[in-house]
Amino acid sequence: MDYVGLECKSALHPNKHKMPCSWDLNIYRGCEHGCRYCYALYSHEYLNDDRFFDRIYYKSNIVKCLEKQLSSKNWKHEAVNIGGVTDSYQPIEEKLRIMPEILKILIRYKTPAILATKSDLVLRDIDYLRKLSDVADIKVSLTITTMDKTLQRSLEPNAAAPDRRIEALRILREEGISAGITLMPVIPYLTDSYENLDSIYNEASKVCVEYIRPNVLYLIGKTRTNFLNFLNTYDHSLYEKMKNLYRYDFPPQEYLKGFNHKINLLKDKYGIPSWASLKKSEVHTQTALTDF
Repeated sequence: MDYVGLECKSALHPNKHKMPCSWDLNIYRGCEHGCRYCYALYSHEYLNDDRFFDRIYYKSNIVKCLEKQLSSKNWKHEAVNIGGVTDSYQPIEEKLRIMPEILKILIRYKTPAILATKSDLVLRDIDYLRKLSDVADIKVSLTITTMDKTLQRSLEPNAAAPDRRIEALRILREEGISAGITLMPVIPYLTDSYENLDSIYNEASKVCVEYIRPNVLYLIGKTRTNFLNFLNTYDHSLYEKMKNLYRYDFPPQEYLKGFNHKINLLKDKYGIPSWASLKKSEVHTQTALTDF
């Protein structure tokens, strides 16, 4: 595994979709989790590098850049999406400890955020997450695609086991931190059965998550090639079925109709919504917090 530091010009980048956040922040390029379905493989193209899973770039000056952006008189306290492309709590973060510094700045400038991860390393920073929740809206979203550990290891070989992620959610909720599950991607023929989805909703209900955000696998570009190559080795019969289903980037409407029906049944059964919106920040000044 190679780790390479690089300097960035900006910590925050506009989110063209604006929902649910106006800005994206990604500490890392590349990801050690090695997920077979990773949609972010395209991001290494800008570095002329195809070693997405074993050469990790980290933005060595991102903390200074973030401080500069958030201290600007033009900063409007819009929500920041943290780790939307690559996981901010992948294994190297345990050594580099960049996220605590990021959270300190968000606290100082009372900036709302959504933080997505597959790692229970997020619990290391629970004190900062609690402090941020006192001054701005913060939501922590743990991605879970299956509760089957064997299948999970095949799909996400270097990520935390699903029960560890559920335990992280339990602790976050007990600490009063808004948290939920990103149930993405749901993979046809592998993780889309009612039984698999129900097992996730069931475990989620036990730890009082606020939401579960489901969506189906999207196959395009390098993601398509990487995932289908994996599936061809994992189960050739599924490989052929998947190619037939994914004639385009997304499954046909008939499949999506059946998937949405299963999700609606589970939402009704467990009373867990698909999303909990960020509250509009009540902070409209540039007053910085320094009490931590």
